[in-house]
Amino acid sequence: MPKLFSYNKKEKLKSRKLMEQLFAKGRSFSVFPIKVFSMTVEEELDFPVKVGVGASSKVFKKAVDRNRIKRLLREAYRLNKQPLYDCSTEQKKQVAVFMLYIEKTLPNITELQTKMPLAIDKLIKALS
Repeated sequence: MPKLFSYNKKEKLKSRKLMEQLFAKGRSFSVFPIKVFSMTVEEELDFPVKVGVGASSKVFKKAVDRNRIKRLLREAYRLNKQPLYDCSTEQKKQVAVFMLYIEKTLPNITELQTKMPLAIDKLIKALS
């Protein structure tokens, strides 16, 4: 079992092939300001839940802003991921998830801290 509040390299969604499948075949829903793409994966992964985060370069022109948004998304996920991990291991499913920030203004951490648990709960219901 992983450390409770970690987000290490094995948990990150990095495979371009898997991301393309996720955007093409996966399901999506929104919990404003986060859009969540998810898909159960048939092939063997080295971690039950792989998560990636992103922000649009068309909306946020500066890389500094995009990097800050991604850092805040990762932090909010890291602190609230345990129910998703428990559900995934309990059902013996492997899941690929991508979280996209869709609002046009820069977020603050409190907003993301309140929305992330709602997004994860909705994701758990979608998996069940």
